[in-house]
Amino acid sequence: MNIKLIMTIAKSLLLARWKQTLVAAVGVTFSITMFITLLGFMSGLNDLLDGLILNRTPHIKLFNEIKASKEQPIDLSDKFKGSYHFIHSIKPSNARQEIYNNGAILKTLKNDSRVKGIAPKIVAQVFYNVGAIDVTGVINGIDVEAENTLFFFKDYVTKGIYIDLLNVPNSIILGKGVADKMLANIGDVVQVTTPKGDRIQLKVVGFFQSGLQELDKVQSYASLATTQKLLGKSNNYITDIQIKLNDITKAPAIAMEYAKTFEIDAEDIQTANSQFETGSSVRTLISYAVGITLLIVAGFGIYNILNMMIFEKMDSIAILKATGFSGKDVNAIFLIIALSIGFFGGLFGLLFGFGLSSIIDQIPFNTAALPTIKTYPINYNPKFYTIGITFSLITTYFAGLFPARKASKIDPVVIIRGK
Repeated sequence: MNIKLIMTIAKSLLLARWKQTLVAAVGVTFSITMFITLLGFMSGLNDLLDGLILNRTPHIKLFNEIKASKEQPIDLSDKFKGSYHFIHSIKPSNARQEIYNNGAILKTLKNDSRVKGIAPKIVAQVFYNVGAIDVTGVINGIDVEAENTLFFFKDYVTKGIYIDLLNVPNSIILGKGVADKMLANIGDVVQVTTPKGDRIQLKVVGFFQSGLQELDKVQSYASLATTQKLLGKSNNYITDIQIKLNDITKAPAIAMEYAKTFEIDAEDIQTANSQFETGSSVRTLISYAVGITLLIVAGFGIYNILNMMIFEKMDSIAILKATGFSGKDVNAIFLIIALSIGFFGGLFGLLFGFGLSSIIDQIPFNTAALPTIKTYPINYNPKFYTIGITFSLITTYFAGLFPARKASKIDPVVIIRGK
């Protein structure tokens, strides 16, 4: 087999019907362009939607959950041991939400090589005093620097400086929805009341906007020290320990380990946000399905064009076989034609896909719900481009395989006699 000669013949056949070749290549180019653009956009959208919650959610959260008493009086009766118990008279015990011995727990976590970082937190139920009305809310007491490092806190502070929570005593960053209700501005002093009736005045140093409006109507942020003062607690009082791991996939197993070791409730991110992972998987699957469908459609176009080329070039194929070319040589010629269309069409598809993605990435996307997002989200993961060109070659190979086999089986004697 003379590779150089076969390549020359394949090139001649391609150029002899250059319009049909161009149509086939354009089909592949369009398919790859839409595949790259669609997958990049959908993946960027997934990252955006997941980031609203998952980036703000610890991989593992340690806390004391309010639970009903495990032992009910009816459980202690021998008479009803074999019966189904539906009477539950003892309500949740008066256990505190504080994490006991949290200093030792924090020290252990810091020495765990699996842990990327930890951020203690206090969740305080409060009432925002809006004139004569009390509005239910939550103040999250946070370690400001740890919260920013692990959960990108400053990215969601739309007005003001997040570090002022640490530098300004008795300060608060209000959720945007709460601030709108209270008509509060930066520098104003607002009043909050605890469920026990204690009141404290806090200076507004910023606004927080997560993108979830119902959340922003309730939640606000203060430093750990300010929240402890608000609740009248000591400086070692915390209700939650937020943990980020080096490997998020190990969160369920490690959460169970921590729950057993520290005798505390532990919730992993997969359990807390399973619906978001499901949504991302479905959107990604749809993107791949649409892209592959476009490639298959382009493959049928190549198949039809090669079939027509074989029909019109039977004389040429007969001459090639009569002058010593084997069936394998003819098969190789048409496979080279198909793969050439796939390669160059796919290559231009990658370029156009990147260009179209870049254009979409510059289109303004302004919404009050997502203040940190300025343009449409696009993911430029190189994996998408590798998958695109691979599918392009695979699709065009199979599109050219059957016509190539057909051409390789042509009997030159039959064709020449017919002429």
